[in-house]
Amino acid sequence: MGRVEWLRSAGFSYAEFEKRGFGFVVAEALVHYRKASRFDDELTVRVELAHVGRATLRFEYEILRGEELVTSGHTRHGCLRLSDGKAVRIPGDLSSAFGE
Repeated sequence: MGRVEWLRSAGFSYAEFEKRGFGFVVAEALVHYRKASRFDDELTVRVELAHVGRATLRFEYEILRGEELVTSGHTRHGCLRLSDGKAVRIPGDLSSAFGE
């Protein structure tokens, strides 16, 4: 999953985030299919953190075959406390690393 790799490259382990009692749920997903891709195509997934809110993250994606844009879209995620499923603010160390 692109966003998990993005978090890892930003210095955060999603598994460690869950061990701390937090998770991100997908609240919205939008995909624009622009070109067909086929089995065994070599594709590149680009992920960018587009927005950080108090309790939400929005990632934007592009999937490319070489330089050709195949698919684009975004996902919005809500932060929640795993013990009770309640929406909570993104922990300060994580949000500050994202520029909040």
